[in-house]
Amino acid sequence: MRPQKTITALTVVAALCAAGCSTRGDTPGRGDSEPGEKAAATAGAVATSGDFADLKNVCGPGDPSGSPAQGVTGKEIHVGVMSDVGFSKNTEFGDAAKAFTSWCNEAGGINGRKIVPTVRDTKMVEVRQRVDEACRADFALVGGGAGLDGLGVKDRLSCLLPDFPAQTVQHQNEGSELQLSVQAGGPSYFRYAGFYDWLIKEAYPDSADAVGIISGDSPVTRTSLDQRMEYFKARHAKPTYTDLYPTSGVTNWTPYAQAIKDKKVKGLVFMGDFTSLAKLEQELTAMNYKLDWIDANSNAYGPSFLELAGPQVLAAQNNLADVSGIYPMEKASSNPATQQVLDVFDRYAHGAQVTLPAVKAFSAWLLFAKSATACGDKLTRRCVHDAARKETAWTGGGIQAPVNVSVQDSPVKCMNIEKATPDGWQPADFAPNRGAYRCGIASYKFTGDYGEPGTLASVGKSLADLK
Repeated sequence: MRPQKTITALTVVAALCAAGCSTRGDTPGRGDSEPGEKAAATAGAVATSGDFADLKNVCGPGDPSGSPAQGVTGKEIHVGVMSDVGFSKNTEFGDAAKAFTSWCNEAGGINGRKIVPTVRDTKMVEVRQRVDEACRADFALVGGGAGLDGLGVKDRLSCLLPDFPAQTVQHQNEGSELQLSVQAGGPSYFRYAGFYDWLIKEAYPDSADAVGIISGDSPVTRTSLDQRMEYFKARHAKPTYTDLYPTSGVTNWTPYAQAIKDKKVKGLVFMGDFTSLAKLEQELTAMNYKLDWIDANSNAYGPSFLELAGPQVLAAQNNLADVSGIYPMEKASSNPATQQVLDVFDRYAHGAQVTLPAVKAFSAWLLFAKSATACGDKLTRRCVHDAARKETAWTGGGIQAPVNVSVQDSPVKCMNIEKATPDGWQPADFAPNRGAYRCGIASYKFTGDYGEPGTLASVGKSLADLK
């Protein structure tokens, strides 16, 4: 692949992956939102007991000895954090690692062992190199992610390295073995089926025969486009407009806006960076064309999109985002677990942006720490893997909807939807039936071939080899 094509393709991956390759503010409301102010005011009160919300003794003291596994000594546990930071310049996974491990270590660590995180900077294209480094030094991978995460799956499985990711992106990695994911859904299922069913069947049924999809032009995003087209066809909806835009950038969004208007699109799925979305919506609003809904995707869930779009656009266009079952951050004062995340960040990573991927990373760290603590002094990869697999209703202490970690491949069970308004992000009127979430939602299993997750068998190993 020639350099220019590589860069443009990677730009779209960076924009689309929920790894947060775009700039976000501290909380998803306006930058001076009340939850953020409260976090700053109460930062000094962050407990160091090792309890997190309703999770007791996640971290704590002990008198460990010996080196029962690679990366584990009598005093430390070395873990890797995958990140595209060298390409995206987004430090959110490193920030989450700093915040969590500082809090945990102050509480005593994992049974007395301090957690030592190392950010493995993939620079987007060096995934295999970073996985190989982790294979030689780390006990596990925790709280990270990479846009091209599928590149390192075989290497990770070959060295039997457990992974507690903040998120997964490519099909080769999503649901792969030795992966303990806090992300709802599996590779065989369309993660946003419940969201789209709500949009075209319940909230805006007239839009079902007037859906538009616009995406950055790269092989990765074309797969996502194909998956959405399969879903809409199965639901007997009729996309009337699909288009690709050059990932190197668009200087004039007017032709795209005009095409959307000419095709009388009522619901728009936008797969790309929120800066481009804001510009497109400004053109649509200037034409006085208002859609029933726009799927802005979770990348837009933050104050930066609100600022770029502006109050006039936010009042005119109905921007919605499925935020993956993470409790609304702008409502942190109503949820002790979310508020504690903000407080921990404020104390141990002051000034860091608390993004949606950062909260997912924090949940992954909690899963790792709770599982490792359960192993006691004899901390091994097999033990931490098996302990995590026992979590059948993981909520990270209350920061997300329940996820069954014991199942590698299952549909999303709960969702929550956010709406962008001139006053900030707010929960949409989607009829939640379980606190902040709507559970028992629709699912859709793919029939197309989009690749398979990596297995131990594919590298000549089995779970029996994990020690």
